[in-house]
This record gives sequence, structure tokens and C-alpha cells, in this order.
Amino acid sequence: MNELAGRGYAHPDVLVTTEWVAAHLDDPTVRIIESNEDPLLYAASHIPGAVEVDWTADLNDALRRDYLDRQAFEELMSRIGVTPEMTLVFYGDKHNWWATYAFWVFQLFGHRQARIMDGGRLKWELEKRPMTRAKPSYPRTAYRAPKRDDATIRAFRDQVLAHINTRKPLVDVRSPAEYSGERLHMPDYPNEGALRGGHIPGAVNVPWSRAINPEDGTFKTAEQLRAIYEGEQSLRRDDDIVVYCRIGERSSHTWFVLTYLLGYERVRNYDGSWTEWGNLVNVPIER
Repeated sequence: MNELAGRGYAHPDVLVTTEWVAAHLDDPTVRIIESNEDPLLYAASHIPGAVEVDWTADLNDALRRDYLDRQAFEELMSRIGVTPEMTLVFYGDKHNWWATYAFWVFQLFGHRQARIMDGGRLKWELEKRPMTRAKPSYPRTAYRAPKRDDATIRAFRDQVLAHINTRKPLVDVRSPAEYSGERLHMPDYPNEGALRGGHIPGAVNVPWSRAINPEDGTFKTAEQLRAIYEGEQSLRRDDDIVVYCRIGERSSHTWFVLTYLLGYERVRNYDGSWTEWGNLVNVPIER
């Protein structure tokens, strides 16, 4: 943990190292959770004892475009054997895109004992640490959660419109080609339905991936992150900030960086993002 403490983060305790996870594989007070974009990865191999939380099947409502409700969240947590006191450690592919996305959804229900494994699957694999195909079985619990809180860390379209009108900062974490309107989606990904390209007026473009070291997926130091978000974009810790991407997954990564690593107190993730904004009638778009 000294390595993380030395990077200057506002809340270094929200991260754990691969070494820490390796030392807690049999700790009954810790539940390791893998959340990936690729649905085949977990079945192929995963950290021993880790359970899977599928971002589509487990975190999203099957009918509405929304997240699971309190009852469904309680059922998910009970099924994977979690108690309110348990420390959850998230990790996954894509440099922890989906791990931070799951972490963000869990924060909507107030599970504060949550951590991210720095480096995700990539770093664990690079270090040739143990992997298994065996799915763990844990005793079912009776988890109880508070009502989902959408007000603190989640933004909706009307709030984004108000954000524009008051000229508060918005951060578009997509690729430059998506931001400019040249592309409607990421390279090698399908168009998820946006009819128009561009960005929300006033938004600055800081691709999410600038926050990580690509060679091992770890987060950059606080000094390096401040140079990006504050030195280049003049963001401040007391700003009221909204971040967005295409469906909220990449922007959850930036939300995590700003909130926990840099200590910003008012950051919300607009999960409607460009798949909503690019289809809305009569909303402003810039290119």
C-alpha cells in the first residue's frame, strides 16, 4: 500500500494493489468482483474466489433504460454473498472501465466499503498471478440497501441543460474523433444509435485513457493527473462538474479519478451520455 500512498492521491485507501489482493484471497471480509466488457473473460479465467458482476445482466434494468432498483440490488448482493460490512474489490478488463462503472453503480446504493484494484486484469496477468476457471460458491446473505440515490453522483439531461446555461464545467471523455463529430462511436465499435455527432456545448475533451499508464493499466500519479485536468483544463476541486461519454462507462472512470484520486467533491456522471444527447430533439450540439 505504500506505493499508492506515495502517489499523492486525495483518498489512496480507495485503491488496492495486486499484492494486497493476492494476500487477501482467503479473507472472509473481502469479496473480489470482476466486471468486464468482454463476457467471455470471466468464464475463461479469473482471480481465485472472484465473483462476476455483469454490467448488462446484473446492473441494468431489463426493460427500462435505467439501473437496477433497490430490490434487485439487494438480490444481487445476497446472491454473491455480500454483507454491508464487507470490503468489495472491483477489477476488470479495459483498464478497469467496467470495474469503475460497477463501483459507481454500487455507490448509488451507498456501499462505501468498496475499492478498485489498481491495474485491473492486465496488471494481474502481467505479473503471472494465479487464475482459475472454478466459480466460487458463497453462503447467501440477506443484504439490505438504502434507497438508490441518484442526486449526488448522477446527472440527467435536464440537469445537463441547466449546467450549460450556467456555464459550469463539462468533461467529454470520449476520443477526439467522437468529440469533434467525425465519428458517432469508438473505432471498432458499433454505432449505439446516436443520430448526430459532436459534443455538448462548453464541454472540454479529456479522453479517459489519459489518466492511466497504458503499459500496466495503473493510474497516473496525482501530480500527473492535476497537470491534465487542472493545468490544461483549469478545473478546480470546488467546481460542480458533469462528465459523460457514450453510455456512462468511460465517464465513470473519469468520475472515479476526479472524485477519489484528486478529491473533487462535486462530480456527477451523465450516464445518458451521447446515446441520449445525440438523439434528443432540439438540444444544442457543438462540433
